[in-house]
Amino acid sequence: MTAFPVSPEKEAQLSQRMAALGVREAELEESFVRSGGHGGQNVNKTATCVMLLHRPTGLQVKCQTTRHQGLNRFIARRLLLDKIERMRTGCVAAERSRIEKIRRQKRKRSRRARERMLADKSHHSAQKADRRPIGPE
Repeated sequence: MTAFPVSPEKEAQLSQRMAALGVREAELEESFVRSGGHGGQNVNKTATCVMLLHRPTGLQVKCQTTRHQGLNRFIARRLLLDKIERMRTGCVAAERSRIEKIRRQKRKRSRRARERMLADKSHHSAQKADRRPIGPE
């Protein structure tokens, strides 16, 4: 009998990936919580939401994608492995820099920067006005 309600091939891929990243089942702390949202009585009465914690890294994943606990367990493990892989390959730093860039773009300009921008705009406007054709007047 398999541990998850997925094909044996998918389960084998998951175990291979866990071995490649050095994640053991003993390092995972699994807890079940009641889901919320769509699903009706099933999600309100049964604990289908899965929370996984990888003790060595402290990474935590919560999955309530489906109404089936077994499938959520499988998906949560895949999500956790994705997170660990991103952390190890350095995508975390890239993501952090992307967020910081967005934060800088949304930040209010200083008064001096605003004045300089408006001066540049008026200069550009004057240049465009000089390129206009002379009217019949």
